Amino acid sequence: MHGVTIAELVEKMNLKNVTAELDTEKTVLTHPDVNRPALQLAGFFDHFDNERVQIIGYVEQAYISQLEDEVKRSRYDQLLASKVPCIVYSRGMEPDEDMMELCNHYGVPCLVSEKTTSDLMAEVIRWLKVKLAPCISIHGVLVDVFGEGVLIMGESGIGKSEAALELIKRGHRLVTDDVVEIRKVSDETLIGSAPDITRHFIELRGIGIIDVKTLFGVESVKDTQQIDMVIKLEDWNKDKEYDRLGLEDQYTEFLGNKVVCHSIPIRPGRNLAIIVESASVNYRQKKMGYNAAQELYRRVQANLAKKEM
Repeated sequence: MHGVTIAELVEKMNLKNVTAELDTEKTVLTHPDVNRPALQLAGFFDHFDNERVQIIGYVEQAYISQLEDEVKRSRYDQLLASKVPCIVYSRGMEPDEDMMELCNHYGVPCLVSEKTTSDLMAEVIRWLKVKLAPCISIHGVLVDVFGEGVLIMGESGIGKSEAALELIKRGHRLVTDDVVEIRKVSDETLIGSAPDITRHFIELRGIGIIDVKTLFGVESVKDTQQIDMVIKLEDWNKDKEYDRLGLEDQYTEFLGNKVVCHSIPIRPGRNLAIIVESASVNYRQKKMGYNAAQELYRRVQANLAKKEM
């Protein structure tokens, strides 16, 4: 399983490392959650989530301050001996000498955050869920069109990158071309991003690689985007029936999450950028409660009812 190092956590959360002599690159987090070891400091270690980030807040510190020195040291020893990945103090509270000594003895990084306990927990959990989310890589182009994440898929050479370039020229933003890394951050949400090596680059056949950020400016690119809709480009097939009303949404699936999917047949003269824009606006309109296909169906039914009267 992929993981996140304590060094990355320190950098992202702007933490102070009070055990600077310990190597924070070695310890790897693999669980996207945190634990407040209140019960453990009280001596109860059954069902202890020792693989999580351990956060000591104001309540834990207030309890610790009431313990006798021997009891406190014993609880610290039991907590740190269970191979926790790190200890984080919130509200700028500093660890005492016993904690520092035992952290160094067991090789457990001890960190300090200026954030309140609840804010720190929320930030760490949100960030770890994204970093440790299940991830796949697929062939496609991801663009932000009117705030909707549109994943353009199709056979190699069908025109995905050209469509993305036209969308960028029309004021929309590129997330990634060619390879899309998809992370499942919740049962409803898929986040797409670019591999570091190809970020902000587009490949255009006959021209080569272009740097979108350099050519069109920082407002033309985006690092991550939720995937709201998939558009599959395919060669026109006169024998295939294409959806002309859109009464029922079609879906495709990534990592167990369903995403609305449209199959768009390609013929000379079709402006793909405008089609993608229209699909994005129509999707947004549906989310706001208006469905044009259902409105047409309602009008037809009302017209038929009039004729029958």
